[in-house]
Amino acid sequence: MRGQKCFIASLMLAGTVACAQGRAAKAPAAADTTAKATATASAQVRTRTLSNGLKIIVWPVPANPSVALYNWFRVGSRNERPGITGLSHFFEHMMFNGAKKYGPGEFDRVMEAHGGSNNAYTSEDVTVYQDWFPRSALETIFDLEADRLGHLAIDPKVVESERGVVYSERRSSVDNNNAGLLMEQVQSTAFVAHPYQIPTIGWPSDIESWKQEDLERYFRTYYAPNNATLIVVGAVTPEQIFTLAEKYLAPIPAQPEPEPVRTQEPPQLGERRVTVRKLAQAPLLQMAFHSPRARDAQMPALDLLVRVLTEGDSSRLHRRLVEEERVALAVGGYLGAGFDPSLTWVLVDLPPGGDPTRVEALLDAELARVSTEGITDAELRKAKNIVVADFWRRLETNSGRAQALGTFEVFHGDWQALFGAPERYEAVTREQVRQVAAQVFGRNNRTVGVLVPEQASGDAKQEAAR
Repeated sequence: MRGQKCFIASLMLAGTVACAQGRAAKAPAAADTTAKATATASAQVRTRTLSNGLKIIVWPVPANPSVALYNWFRVGSRNERPGITGLSHFFEHMMFNGAKKYGPGEFDRVMEAHGGSNNAYTSEDVTVYQDWFPRSALETIFDLEADRLGHLAIDPKVVESERGVVYSERRSSVDNNNAGLLMEQVQSTAFVAHPYQIPTIGWPSDIESWKQEDLERYFRTYYAPNNATLIVVGAVTPEQIFTLAEKYLAPIPAQPEPEPVRTQEPPQLGERRVTVRKLAQAPLLQMAFHSPRARDAQMPALDLLVRVLTEGDSSRLHRRLVEEERVALAVGGYLGAGFDPSLTWVLVDLPPGGDPTRVEALLDAELARVSTEGITDAELRKAKNIVVADFWRRLETNSGRAQALGTFEVFHGDWQALFGAPERYEAVTREQVRQVAAQVFGRNNRTVGVLVPEQASGDAKQEAAR
């Protein structure tokens, strides 16, 4: 997101690692209620595809006098190559820097003058632009979006200025962020062929050397209406949105379909390891395991497994590493779910002077145990309750609905799959969770990263202590 750390985020399934607590529900009654609620919600959504290929999905919510407009572009670091890494993230910035009708800074100024706000984020797979505004600003927002999509100004002076902004963001989020730096090293080691090895923010030398023709070609290729999906949720009618889209967005011409990413990551044949030695207060340990893509049928089971292991203070790994053994300060999990098979992460923060070797041994034991013994009924029930609670909590807001609809339309190929998510999670069995644990948590399937603190002295020690 602009001004924030955004580029490492991969999109998750319907629910993510957000914390939630709840009593075990009575499954049959909950299933009936969920089925009725999802059927009602699904019936409200309308879609249309313009002649230029832009697909529009509208979810009217009359009771909420605001609107969320999300424009999803199927472009991320996965579409880059050496020499132009970081361009997707760069255009996340450039799309706010002026077009034909609205000059530099005008997009934000006009939107805010009408009571709206915006943001954007980039991942390995997509770049998403988000607008939130009162319904009275609806036509103005379409005018703004049409201007930058149809007539973005790639002014060399602005490019140079924004290049510096992006480089500064890289320094703060990766080069001077120990966890971010280690993740970048682990991910680029875990993939040897697939472009998921490319950091979304880009390699430093590429950020410094993008050429004007690189930018113009990249924008023309990927920021075309036929490479986007527009989601509108809130106090609107489908007819309003389709009429405005025909007026403002339909005149923007389609472009030839982008070249597909054909490279597939070959099977990993042995453990890979990365050691980063850097001025730091404490060690870090990260493990990344190759795992399926978003639309794989195993993903609900894998999502539940990651929650059981890492979500909250009652999770297995937190209890073992933080509370019982007291060898770690925090444990986290992260499930990559993209167009192509990605990574499942386990992240451990150690205390100053902590022993990564001992933590790794304990982690190995827990992952081996879940791969052979599986999880308990109580753990599975708790994880499912979290997923369902998180699912409905997200759909309470226009923003959450726009994010969820876009996620399922883009990554699963059908927005309607959103409304079947609770049932798919409810159907997961303990044995399915055990099987996916045994499949993913193999030693030959992982990349282990360790950040080892370097000794500091003098001014360097004072800097590290900040």
